Order: sequence, then structure tokens, then C-alpha cells
Amino acid sequence: MQARLKGGEDVNDSVGLLISILVRYPEVAAINFDPEEHLLKFNFICSRAVDEEEMQQFEIHVLDHIRAFNYLEKKEVPLVEITHQAFDDLTVIEIKRDVETLAQDEINLVVEVFYQYWEKDLISDLGDNLIEEELVVQDEIIEHMLESVKDSVGNKKLYAFREEGRVLVFNK
Repeated sequence: MQARLKGGEDVNDSVGLLISILVRYPEVAAINFDPEEHLLKFNFICSRAVDEEEMQQFEIHVLDHIRAFNYLEKKEVPLVEITHQAFDDLTVIEIKRDVETLAQDEINLVVEVFYQYWEKDLISDLGDNLIEEELVVQDEIIEHMLESVKDSVGNKKLYAFREEGRVLVFNK
């Protein structure tokens, strides 16, 4: 099955990857793909302002999990960067990962760490919960597209997010 955009053009693997990640993980608010830097930037939204001390504790927590996962996988991780921007009543947390060493299982881990750490404060689009079989299929699709994106040479910076139950993807 080939997905198509509203204008009729085919969806390439990088666009499909972003769409699949947003469909699979309702906790991810937005995702960017930078083909020049070969980076994925995951954005999560916390429903309150997070102070610097709490953010530092969270960064240590999530980085420990990522390092442990990659140690067990016997992989070196060249880039993990976490930034945040606090507003009056919410905080946007961004985690950057290089595509070359990123794996589907690590995405699962990172999303679960965000979910468990922030619990009720993590904004999530729980409109359409996937059943277990659909989750497995989405995981396989993400893994396949992630591998394809690692080998591709794209030139479009992409930005995808949710709006009113839809996933929107833009070429930046």
C-alpha cells in the first residue's frame, strides 16, 4: 500500500516515518527531520512550567536510560541532546537523536520514560488508541522506514505535528 499526500504525490520514507511515529506514539507532540544533519527531533509537551532543577533531574534520568539501552545494544551514541522551553503553563521538551544509531526499540524506551516520569503532566493525544496488533504493525513500519531513512539522502527538512486528530507534515 502506497500512501499519498493530499496533492496526490507519493509519501517518501522520511514523511512516512514521521507520520508513523505520531500515529504510534500519542505522547509525541511533534517531530522534525533534518536530512542535512541526519537528526530526528522529538517534541513532548508538559502541561505545566518545569523549573531548571526538575529539568536537570529529568535529563539525567532519560540520558541514563538511553546510555544503558545503547550499552546493552553495544552501540556508541554520538548525539543525544535535550532542550526545553518553559512557558507560563507548559513546557516543550525536545530530544534530538541522530538517525544513524537510532532504533525503534530506543524510541519505545524514550517515549515510555517520558510517559512514566511526567505521568499526568505529559500532554497526549489519546483520541484513537491502537490495539495491540496495530501497535506491532506500527513498530515494524517505523523500524523499516527508519532503516530506509538511514540509507537515503534526502533534501527536505520536515516538520510533523498533530492538529484536531490529524497528522500534518510540512516541508520547512
